[in-house]
Amino acid sequence: MLDFINDFISFSNNILWSYVLIFLLIAVGTYFTIYLKFAQFRFFADTFKILGGGDKASKEKGKSSVSSFQAFCLSVASHVGTGNLAGVAIAVTTGGPGAIFWMWVIALLGSASSFVENTLAQVYKVKDHNGFRGGPAYYMEKALGKRNLGIIFSILITVSFGLVFNSVQANTIISSFEGAFGLEKIWGAGILVLLTTLVIFGGISRIAKVTEVIVPVMAVAYVLVAFFVVFKNITELPHVFKMIFEGAFGLKQVAGGGLGATIMMGIKRGLFSNEAGMGSAPNAAATAEVSHPVKQAIMQVFGVFLDTIVICSSTAFIIFVSDIPESAGLTGIQLTQGALTSQVGAWGNIFIAVCIFLFAFSSILGNYYYGESNIEFVNGSKTLLTVFRFAVLGMILWGSMSSLDIVWSMADLFMGLMAIMNLLVIFKLRKVVSKVVADYVAQKRAGKEPVFNSKSIEGLFNVECWGDEQSETRANNNAKEKRVA
Repeated sequence: MLDFINDFISFSNNILWSYVLIFLLIAVGTYFTIYLKFAQFRFFADTFKILGGGDKASKEKGKSSVSSFQAFCLSVASHVGTGNLAGVAIAVTTGGPGAIFWMWVIALLGSASSFVENTLAQVYKVKDHNGFRGGPAYYMEKALGKRNLGIIFSILITVSFGLVFNSVQANTIISSFEGAFGLEKIWGAGILVLLTTLVIFGGISRIAKVTEVIVPVMAVAYVLVAFFVVFKNITELPHVFKMIFEGAFGLKQVAGGGLGATIMMGIKRGLFSNEAGMGSAPNAAATAEVSHPVKQAIMQVFGVFLDTIVICSSTAFIIFVSDIPESAGLTGIQLTQGALTSQVGAWGNIFIAVCIFLFAFSSILGNYYYGESNIEFVNGSKTLLTVFRFAVLGMILWGSMSSLDIVWSMADLFMGLMAIMNLLVIFKLRKVVSKVVADYVAQKRAGKEPVFNSKSIEGLFNVECWGDEQSETRANNNAKEKRVA
C-alpha cells in the first residue's frame, strides 16, 4: 500500500511540475512584473519606511491588533524554515549548482505574484474578535462570489500547511537534533509537540508575539555566520558563481538531459522556501493593521527577497565552499550541518541544529495559523478548531518519525495544487490590484501618506474594512505619527 501511495504521489508531482507549474509560475510572474511596471522593485525603498513606522498604527488599536511588522514576521516565520537549509541542500544534490539560479529567478518573478496576492488579501480582509483575517479563500468569495471555491482552497491549505508541511518541519528538526546531539527521535518529538501546544492554544496574538522575537534573531544570526564563511573563502566566490551559472545554462546539462531537472528542482525548492504566489502568505498579511493595502504587499515582497536571495543563497554558498566530498552521500539538513562544520569547527553542527529548530519551529507556528484562519472561513467551529489543533500535533509526531522522501514528496504535491489554484484566481483579479496600486502612487505623488478608502476605487465591492470610518481613523493615526516624528 505504501509503495502504491509513493508511486501515485511521484506520478502526480511529475505531471504538475514538469508540464504545468513551471510554465504557470514563470508566465504569471513575468506578466505581473510587466503589468504592474516592476512593482516588486520600484517600491522596494518604501519597505524601510514602513518598517520604521509600521507598528504605530496597530499600537493605537490596542494589544489585540497585529502590526505590519508582526504580520511580516508571521509570514516570514512560515517562509523561513526547512526550505532554506534542508531544501537548498536537496536542490543542490539533486539538481546541481544551477538549481540555485532558478531559485533566484522564481523569487524575483514570483515576488510580483506575491505583491498581487497580498494586496488582495488586505483589500478583502474581514474583522473578527481577534483582529483581522483574510487570504485567498476570502478574496475568492468576496471578489469572485465563489464561496465553494474558497472552501476548497481552505481545505487544501489547512491540510497542506497545518498537517503536511508541519510534518516536513518536524522531520528536519528531529534529524538535525539527532545528528548534533544524538537525541533519540521520540524524545525530540515529545519536546516539539509540547512547545507547539503551549503556543498554538494561545491564539494569533501569542503566535505573532513569539514569531516577532524568533524571526529577526534567527535570520540575523544565520546570515552573519554565512557572511563569515563567505569572507573566509572570498577568493572562491568567482568559482561559486561560475558553478551556478554554468549549471543553469551549461552545455553539459543540455547534452546530458539534466537541464530540465535543474530548472525543476530550483523552482520546486524555491517555491517551497518563499511561497510566492502559492496563496499562503496572504493569510498572514491580512492580519496587519495598515493604512493602505499596498504597504503590507511591499512588506511581503521584502519577505520573499529575504528568504531566497539572502538566506537560501547563504546556505548555498556555505555548501559550495565546504570540503564535503560528494562521496560522503549527505543530503538535506545533514549536508548543511556538515558543510558549516567543515568551515567553523564542531560548533557549526550545533549552531545549525539550533537554527533549524528556530527556523522550523517558527514555520510550524505560521503554518498552523494558516490552517486556523481557513477553518474560521469554513465555519468557525471551536470544536473543529480543537480537532485541527490535535491533528497538527499528531502530524508533528508522525513527521518526526517518518522518512525524508515521502514527506517532501507529499509537500511538493499539495504545494503544487495550491499554487495552480491561487495563480489562476489572482490573474483574474489583476485589475483590482492595478487600481489599488494607482491609488497608492497618486497619493504619494501628491505628498500624502497613503490612506485607502474602497469608495475611491471604481467597481470595488464586498469590501468590509476600508470604508469612510476606517479610512478616517487611519488618516488620524498617520497624522499622530507625523506629529510624534
